[in-house]
Parts: sequence; structure tokens; C-alpha cells
Amino acid sequence: MAENVAGFHLTGEIEMPTQYKKVISSIGLNPLYTNKDGNSTLFHASCLNVMDSIPANSIDMIFADPPYFLSNGGMSCHAGRRVSVNKGDWDKSKGIEETHKFNLEWLRRCQNILTKDGTIWVSGTSHVIYSIGFATQQLGFKILNDIAWYKINPPPNLSCRYFTHGTETIIWAAKNKESRHYFNYPLMRKMNNNKQMQSLWSITAPKPEEKIYGKHPTQKPVALLERIILASTKEHDIVLDPFTGSSTTGVAAYRLGRYFIGIDNNKEYLNLSTKRLNFEQRTKHTVKEEIKTVEKDIERLVAV
Repeated sequence: MAENVAGFHLTGEIEMPTQYKKVISSIGLNPLYTNKDGNSTLFHASCLNVMDSIPANSIDMIFADPPYFLSNGGMSCHAGRRVSVNKGDWDKSKGIEETHKFNLEWLRRCQNILTKDGTIWVSGTSHVIYSIGFATQQLGFKILNDIAWYKINPPPNLSCRYFTHGTETIIWAAKNKESRHYFNYPLMRKMNNNKQMQSLWSITAPKPEEKIYGKHPTQKPVALLERIILASTKEHDIVLDPFTGSSTTGVAAYRLGRYFIGIDNNKEYLNLSTKRLNFEQRTKHTVKEEIKTVEKDIERLVAV
């Protein structure tokens, strides 16, 4: 088998399981995209509407990178240039109360569709993460960890009136206090030079090759999602991303042999997702064919 960028084996083709078929068909919408392997599906819709249709207790893990609601006319720095922080109407705040109400709505739906031992990961900056944390407590999730993702070489602070924002928080929570969540402790320890992995993760921003089809304003690095998926899911589990954007979650899930459902109401971002997922599929099958060719060459040499 071939290896992915994290050094873990790419899985072979897998048939769509009954549970995944049931979830997809229950949504009642035609998917915008389903890959040829039948294990990655995208929906162009509101995540609230889609999650209302998904059967309870059917999703093994959720990763969510919700709107941060920080598009307020401010400025930031990108590639050494001064740029606007505005990302679009979807990222404009309607006030603290409305933001928290929205977070409660989508988190409640996530809790309903998670399996009894399922978990959710939610990423956010200071603009939204405290609302997320409070909402998970209000709904009865069991908070497992708050991961501090240290962004190596973050953009500078142009105003020079604050500390440079070099971290992002990721809350990891189980469905409720009765959940017996899955955690691949041996693998996480192995990945950390046989030492217990801490909740401070140093991972670089998305690499240039992760943006060859375009850029998403809050795109996460594949390495981050690979670690999250490996830590909290088993092969063939169903992973959902309700704000999928450019589908880094889907890329990582596909590489690691998990089933993926991505939802977004932005067609432009979903087109980017489609290109990325198609690339992953082409690459995997090309590698498999190359392996077959090499194996045949070796067999011929041995026979001689």
C-alpha cells in the first residue's frame, strides 16, 4: 500500500456500507458531488436543514470550523501585504446573542446525530470559541480537551497594539457524560516519539500544494485534520463537516479510509472541495496502478 503525507497507509477501495447509504438517502437532497469510490459526498445546503434529516446516532465524528463572525472591516497581513479581514456576509456578526443562538442551534443538531460514543471537534478563535464552549456545556456535551493549535510562523500584528495571534483553540467533546469515546492513545503516543501527546500542537499552516485549486479564507492544514481523525475514529467510520469549506476534512478522511459527508451553503467553496477530492481520488488510483506495475516487474525478474 502507498503512504500518505503523514506516513500512514492509504487504504484500498471500500464498498459503501449500509449505514452510510442510509444517512445519504435520508437527507432527501441530491448531492452536489459524490466521488467515484462512493465514500465522499458533498451537499450544497444549510447545515441546519441537512442535519435535521440525518438519523439520530448515526455519525461517528464531527469536525466543525464554524463562522468566526470577525468580518468587521478590520485589516490583517497576508504574504507581507495589508489585506481586509472581511470574508463575506456569512462571516458578519449580527450581535453576541444571535451568534450564540446560532451556535446552540447547530451544536444541538450535531449532538443528536452523533453516535452514543461519538465526538465533535470545533475550531475557533477568540471571536467565537467562548460561545462554543458555553454552548457545549449548556447542551450537556462532555468536554474532553481544549487543543491549542500553535500556528508556526503566524502573520504579524499590524497595529502593534496586541500580542500576535499565534494560536487557535479546538474543543474536543463527547456527546454526553455517559459516552465512552474512542481515543487511539497508542498511535498518538507513537506519533509523539513514544511520549504522551500534549494538548499543544505545533502544526504549520496549509502548504502551497494544498491550495493549488484555490484558497479558502480559514482553510486548515491537512496534517491537523489527519491527526484529529486518527485520534478519534476507526477505519470506515463516518465523518461529517457541517461547514466544509474547501473540505480539508474530506481530504484527510479519504486518505485515511473514512466515509465523509461535507455540507456548505457556498457553491464556490464546494467547487473547490470537488476539485480537491477528485485530485485525491486520481492520485490514489494512479499510485495503486504504479504499485501493480512494479509488483509485476518484480515477479518477472524473480521468474527469470
